[in-house]
Amino acid sequence: MALASAAATGRFAPSPTGPLHAGSLVAALASWLDARAQGGRWLVRIEDVDTPRCLPGMDTVILQQLATLGLRPDEPPLHQSQRGAAYGQALDTLRVAGWAYDCGCSRSDIDAALAASGAARARHEQAVYPGTCRDGLHGKPARAVRLRTRHRGIGPRIDWLDRRLGPMTQDVEREVGDFVLKRADGLWAYQLAVVVDDAWQRVTHVVRGEDLADNTARQILLQRALSLPTPSYLHLPLVRGADGHKLSKQNGAQPIDLRDPLAALRSAARVLQLPTIEATGCDDWLVAAVRAWAARGVA
Repeated sequence: MALASAAATGRFAPSPTGPLHAGSLVAALASWLDARAQGGRWLVRIEDVDTPRCLPGMDTVILQQLATLGLRPDEPPLHQSQRGAAYGQALDTLRVAGWAYDCGCSRSDIDAALAASGAARARHEQAVYPGTCRDGLHGKPARAVRLRTRHRGIGPRIDWLDRRLGPMTQDVEREVGDFVLKRADGLWAYQLAVVVDDAWQRVTHVVRGEDLADNTARQILLQRALSLPTPSYLHLPLVRGADGHKLSKQNGAQPIDLRDPLAALRSAARVLQLPTIEATGCDDWLVAAVRAWAARGVA
C-alpha cells in the first residue's frame, strides 16, 4: 500500500561516479518539482555504496551543480557509504525470518547450472539465478547473500501501478531469480540499500528514470519482506544521445553546462513536456515550474 501524499517526501539519489549530465538533471528536476508540488520535502541521497566506482569529491561537485540550478535539499545529504550498520541490521532481520541465505555460486557456476538445465540467458545479459544454494551450500564456501523470491506466502509475482507507465507486473522468481543482498566482494547490493534508505528517510514518492523501473518489483518484494511501506513510483522518459542510447556517465555523457543554468533547466523541462516558462532567473522559473507540474496533475 502506497503512503499518503499528505507528508510527501521525494528524493534524488545520484551515484558520485561523475558530474550530473542532462539525463540525471531530468530526474533531479522532476523529483524536486513533484515534492514541491505536494508541499513536501526534497532530499538528496548520495548512493556511494559501490565504493570502487565512486570518485573522491564528486558528491560535492554534484551538490554544487544542484545548488547552481536552485535545487537545494531540505536536509543534509545522506551517504550510503555511512549506512553499513543499518544494512547489516536489515540483513539480520531477513536471515532470522528465513528470507536470506548464503550463496557460494560464482558466475561460472551459475552459467554452468543454466546451461545444464537448458535455460536461456535473462534480459540485460544477466542470468536468472537457478536457486542452486537455496537449500544449502553443498560444501562450497559462502560468497554472497541472496533473498528468496518466494517465502511465507509473499512473492514471486509483484504488481504495482506506476504513475506514468500504468499497471506493471513482474514474476521476480522467473525473470530475475533469488537476487543478491550482499555481494561476494563484501559490498552491499543496491536493492537492499535503496529499500532501507527510502524507509529511513520516509520517502513517499520515488521519481526516477524509466531504466530503473525493472528494479521496482525487487524493491517492493524486499519492502514486504521487511514490513516496510511501499512508496509511490513515477518512472520518467529517458534522455537519449544521437545514437539512440540512454545518456549515462558510462557512455561519455557530458556534464551539465552551467554557464546558463536557466537554459539547462529549460532543456530538462522539455523532456518532461512542461510548457514554456518565461522567467529571468532560476528561482522564479522553478516557482512557475512547480505550478505547471501541479496543474498537469500527474496521478
